[in-house]
Amino acid sequence: MSNTIRLKKGLDISLEGGAPYNTATLPAADSYAVRPDDFKGFTPKLLVQPGDEVKAGSPLLFDKYHPEILITSPVSGTVGAVNRGEKRKILEVVVLPDGKNEFLDFSLPASGGMSRQQTLDAILQAGLWPMLVQRPYGIMADPAALPKAIFVSGFDSSPLAPDMDYVLRGDEENLNAGIEALKKLTPGGVHLGLRAEGDSSLLGKTLNFLDRGTTAPKLRIDQAPRIIKNLKGAQKTWFEGPHPAGNVGVQIHHIAPINRGETVWTIDIQHLAILGRFFRTGRVDMTKTIALTGTGLKNAYYTKTISGANVRSLLAGNLVDNGADHRIISGNVLSGTKISQEGFLGFFSNQITVIPEGNHYEFIGWILPRFNKFSVSKTYFSWLMPWKSYNLDTNLNGGRRAFIFNGIYDKYLPMDIYPVYLMKAIIAGDLDKMENLGIYEVIEEDIALCEFVDPSKTEMQAILRGGIEQMIKELS
Repeated sequence: MSNTIRLKKGLDISLEGGAPYNTATLPAADSYAVRPDDFKGFTPKLLVQPGDEVKAGSPLLFDKYHPEILITSPVSGTVGAVNRGEKRKILEVVVLPDGKNEFLDFSLPASGGMSRQQTLDAILQAGLWPMLVQRPYGIMADPAALPKAIFVSGFDSSPLAPDMDYVLRGDEENLNAGIEALKKLTPGGVHLGLRAEGDSSLLGKTLNFLDRGTTAPKLRIDQAPRIIKNLKGAQKTWFEGPHPAGNVGVQIHHIAPINRGETVWTIDIQHLAILGRFFRTGRVDMTKTIALTGTGLKNAYYTKTISGANVRSLLAGNLVDNGADHRIISGNVLSGTKISQEGFLGFFSNQITVIPEGNHYEFIGWILPRFNKFSVSKTYFSWLMPWKSYNLDTNLNGGRRAFIFNGIYDKYLPMDIYPVYLMKAIIAGDLDKMENLGIYEVIEEDIALCEFVDPSKTEMQAILRGGIEQMIKELS
């Protein structure tokens, strides 16, 4: 493990409500949805109408500008609705499952004998292409492009994130098959970012590890079985340090930074397993394991589900006060998406987080000792207890104001990028400065921590996405 990168910048936010090693079996969802907004750079056109019968893997949508890119149904059943917004924008294609979960069979040659073009065509036809995300810009990958490499992060360092080694137990063959398939799409190979063994940020975390219905002794997370490090065919790099060490953008920055004119592709490691499963079975099986986390839940745990499942079915009977005054987030608290109980699990989400809504205000709260409030600036005495976990809500704890130049952002972004200057260049619409200041290397999740610690309460992620869209528009 000589290829280890140690990151000093960043911040681990220790929250209450983490999921123990316990996978619960829940009833199947009563509806599933494909949401085009989950796929940046995708312009949807319908292939089905309400009442049409589909199988898992049947095409539902295609891209207006790249008709070969399909999005397929995660389950078999009937198209229940096509929900639209302003200007008839497609918001959701809802599929009502038939309980059979029949698969559309794809005839695939032996994976070892498939060419690059055959591999690419198979991924496109199965509707799995949206799993591949292109950097720069964090948009859906262009099938006509040749990326210099493909990157996969083998761990998630965000708050309350699922442990991918636990999530992917039993998927080793699928992961290896996925790596072999991706290697055919790029001359630069597949890079796998791993959590360094003995990383101090893992020490002391105890979780109840359950296996096959029997309770084992409590284990620290760093003592749990680690399977991802044993995968074959990928170029491995170990990362040590706080969040955002698990972000694939940070890993790319330290392994092979993106220059102008270059592209790389990324894929979530659970999607890598789904991709490998497809090449091994010829079926589009979107089953994955997610973590249900947060203090807004009566019980936190892992569960197996299918991508796009209705959130109501996942959280039924498990919400504190039936969800009153709580926020449901598809994803993590830093970069996830707020959804309702009638919403659907996001395509790229590996967790659902429920935390208290910040709809209350405290008189002179900032002047109190505040032992139970988290602070990065040592405003509260809680900084004396670095081991403590917190029950945070969504309150901004302040009002929005102009950028404050105090260097705070640079302490939490382990990349050679100056966040304030990049934000100002975006607001000014200066494309040259945006390029020089590193807009090619970051997407929303990479600066989410800067937004969290920002004393100005600036919506930095929204500003960054606006700048990315302007770059695409002006330079395309």
